[in-house]
Amino acid sequence: MSILLYILISSVAVYFTAWLLPGISVNGYGTAIMVAIVLGLLNAFVKPFLQIVSFPITVMTLGLFLLVINTVIILLAGWLVNGFHVDSFWWALLFSIIVSLVTGVLESAV
Repeated sequence: MSILLYILISSVAVYFTAWLLPGISVNGYGTAIMVAIVLGLLNAFVKPFLQIVSFPITVMTLGLFLLVINTVIILLAGWLVNGFHVDSFWWALLFSIIVSLVTGVLESAV
């Protein structure tokens, strides 16, 4: 799948999930595209480092700590992108789960 199609699918998932959850706000579709790009970059560069550093706790929690890492990535994106606001850790956790599900459904449809 081309990178542009992946960014488009991710931005649709971000926009839809922000519309669905009251604790997440995105100011327009352009911001959703920026959030998708920033999330892709953070997942490519920051997430592997966090996974290596937190490997012992990830093993002890049987992988559930990966949800915390995803939530931290979402909160970091909220801090980096103007127009994307996350109210709390719990909204970021729910946002990461729903975006993953919506992205998976949209990718399988394409």
